[in-house]
Amino acid sequence: MTKNVLVIGVGPHARRSHLPALAAGQRAGLVGAVCGVDIVGAADALVPYDADDGPRSIPVTLIEAFDSRARALPDAVRRTLDALVVRRRIDAVVVATEPAVHMPYTHWALERGLSVLLDKPLSARADASTDPVQAAAILTDYDELITRYEHARRRHPGVLVSVMSQRRYHPAFWRMRHLIHEVADRTACPVTSVQAFHSDGQWRLPDELIDLDYHGYDQGYGKCAHSGYHFFDIVPWLIDSAAISGKTADLVEVHAHIARPADFLHQLGVGDHAQLFAGFTTRNPYSAGELDRLTHGFGETDAFLSLAFRNGPHTLTLGSINLVHTGFSQRGTLAPAAALYKGNGRVRQETLILQQGPFQALHFHSLQTLPGSQPPGHSPYEVGGDKHVELHVFRNDRHVPGWKAHQRLGFEALTGTENDQMATPTQQSSRRRAVREFLEYINGRRDRAQMRSEVTGHRPAVTLMTGAYLSMANRWTAAAPTAELSLRPPVTPRSCVLAEAIP
Repeated sequence: MTKNVLVIGVGPHARRSHLPALAAGQRAGLVGAVCGVDIVGAADALVPYDADDGPRSIPVTLIEAFDSRARALPDAVRRTLDALVVRRRIDAVVVATEPAVHMPYTHWALERGLSVLLDKPLSARADASTDPVQAAAILTDYDELITRYEHARRRHPGVLVSVMSQRRYHPAFWRMRHLIHEVADRTACPVTSVQAFHSDGQWRLPDELIDLDYHGYDQGYGKCAHSGYHFFDIVPWLIDSAAISGKTADLVEVHAHIARPADFLHQLGVGDHAQLFAGFTTRNPYSAGELDRLTHGFGETDAFLSLAFRNGPHTLTLGSINLVHTGFSQRGTLAPAAALYKGNGRVRQETLILQQGPFQALHFHSLQTLPGSQPPGHSPYEVGGDKHVELHVFRNDRHVPGWKAHQRLGFEALTGTENDQMATPTQQSSRRRAVREFLEYINGRRDRAQMRSEVTGHRPAVTLMTGAYLSMANRWTAAAPTAELSLRPPVTPRSCVLAEAIP
């Protein structure tokens, strides 16, 4: 019998990624009915979206918004969801809400033995970039989730939490993981340095920093809690593919330099935008002074992070993760696009460079030139882009004569098949595979050991995200800006969860 799925949060991201992927699951016989939940004012009772086979829609139950700082669902919301599970015969849940409320919804689902496909990041805390207590709580949230997950699995052995971290499903990243492991197995050399860069190509005008809250900064977090989580995840995931006894990191140092909206307004202020866009002065209701006051304490637009992965006193891997919202864009109009998630001229550009001592260097590039507003199931590379996805592999063939000094793997070379499905090196295709894997699991067609992104493997990513926000918050409060965190899981019972908190 196919499984019925509840999607909690049907915003632009879910409509572009999750819902078309679930529609594909319906055509493959993996999904029965799909319905949604969202807050009043954020969605209608019937939400349209574009699937591969044409326009579709799903019924949506509307609930009242609640404080994102709440650590549990309000009783009224819980009763509504419970009734929906019974009425719609729900078997699994997709959590695609604002990340500050990921935990309450996931806890609720686990209490009922419902498997969860959880969007990234796992959690976010209001004021995390200015309050060290809230920054540290991001890791506490994870440990509490793992405790609840272990408890739920004792009662419901088949329950699963999988994280929607699609780079784990991207062919280029899997190729890199294989190449790193191959060299480590031959040389016993770990990854010695890594540089990751990601730009959203997002250009928000001064008044939009206040008035547009989707993927915004007003809750005291920003880029690191938006697309930044992917790199907190993929960097240690790649490093781990060279895991060698005695050469694995047990702690990480994180030092963050960031720009906030107030800094962006110093780079391009109200007067500059008035010169750049005819009509901006008429539309914009805020003076420079008001914007400075209103954006005080907002989260980061850009973050450059310096990392040191250490084993005891020894540095194993030096790294940097550089994340920007305000990079190259193709926005050219004053009015914001309706599709803020992938519209508005947003252009994604991404690079990753890894060095494995004197033996190997990997250079990955994924550089869009056009706005990411293509139809679901397609990528800009398939409808007019330049297919600029490539992986360069450099190896020391003087030391190992059988190696090739240089290989370039382009779009076609990185494209393959997986379970009879085309595996193209695009983010959208990788998201589809992440959803497909989850659906196969809940339908009994895949074992737990085959899951690439089970939540139990995400502690390093959450640790890096916590370190980034601790560094930001420490700097804000004039404390030492370098955060040092253990990469080892707790060895004592987690005290963050009171016994009475777990049903």
